[in-house]
Amino acid sequence: MGSCCSFIAKGKSGSKRDDQVTDASTATNTTSCASPKKQKQRQGSGRWRKKSSGLVPMDEAELHLISGRMFLNGASNVACLYTQQGKKGTNQDAMLVWENFCSRSDTMFCGVFDGHGPYGHMVAKKARDSLPIILCTQWKDSLAGDWSSLNKSENAPDNTIPEDTASLSMDDECCESLEIEENEQLPEMYLPLKRSMLKAFKLMDKELKLHPTIDCFCSGTTAVTLVKQGQHLIIGNVGDSRAVLAARDKDNSLIAIQLTVDLKPDLPREAARIQQCKGRVFALQDEPEVARVWLPNNDSPGLAMARAFGDFCLKDFGLISVPDVFYRCLTERDEFIILATDGVYSSS
Repeated sequence: MGSCCSFIAKGKSGSKRDDQVTDASTATNTTSCASPKKQKQRQGSGRWRKKSSGLVPMDEAELHLISGRMFLNGASNVACLYTQQGKKGTNQDAMLVWENFCSRSDTMFCGVFDGHGPYGHMVAKKARDSLPIILCTQWKDSLAGDWSSLNKSENAPDNTIPEDTASLSMDDECCESLEIEENEQLPEMYLPLKRSMLKAFKLMDKELKLHPTIDCFCSGTTAVTLVKQGQHLIIGNVGDSRAVLAARDKDNSLIAIQLTVDLKPDLPREAARIQQCKGRVFALQDEPEVARVWLPNNDSPGLAMARAFGDFCLKDFGLISVPDVFYRCLTERDEFIILATDGVYSSS
């Protein structure tokens, strides 16, 4: 199962309507494309409303009234989405394109979410619907210099989630990477947005943990997300869904450039963290190429990724929801970007 979204990397986002995401491609996975240059398509809709007290969840009918937001098969002037049922059971993929994101005419949000486990379809849809709202709120607060209020919420009672016990906490990873990047030549919007993205992913996982009707103990989702502002791309990724850029080389041939790292359990850093937290990483004999995460004393659940939303049975044992965050400046040679679940890229 899969889903696909495509947008113009240098152009502005300009369509406004509702659409929903299922799975994209003829395989069993989800894809989303972002196109830097030329592509004609349709529009989308949304899902939260603003009251005097701030942003609150909307019902589905209200979500569909937000202009510029697509989550079903469809297209706009700058983006397209497509998904279809694969050969497996329930389609657990979700996707989203949100033009004019955060009330900015030059900004777009794209995301693909690949659910897994008994309730993975519900987890993926919840992440699709809530993560962009949380990110927008955090980003606006950061630009307003309201970090004191963010820190208060972070230190509030019952705010600790299991991943905070991992060997490298989210705050440690955040500070570590931010210190490195302070000396790099990056756009002014990058660091506030990266901080906001790290915080939003943490809050999204907490929301799933506390959700009254979605059982996320053995269910979860990947998330490959992208914010485009002008020629600037910020990508946040957990799991093994993937962002790929199509660009022209010096011979004007189209080449594929992978923008994200597939966060598999056998990557050295991921495996080290999981093992330090007493989790286990190994592959089954009948699929030796697929490393999985297992509980310390039980051969379950066998998760084939090292980071994910949900899956709280593993959050004390090295699984985290901290995203890898990447920056790229688009050029005239960049044509489009594809966000897709792992099945779209696999040969099977």
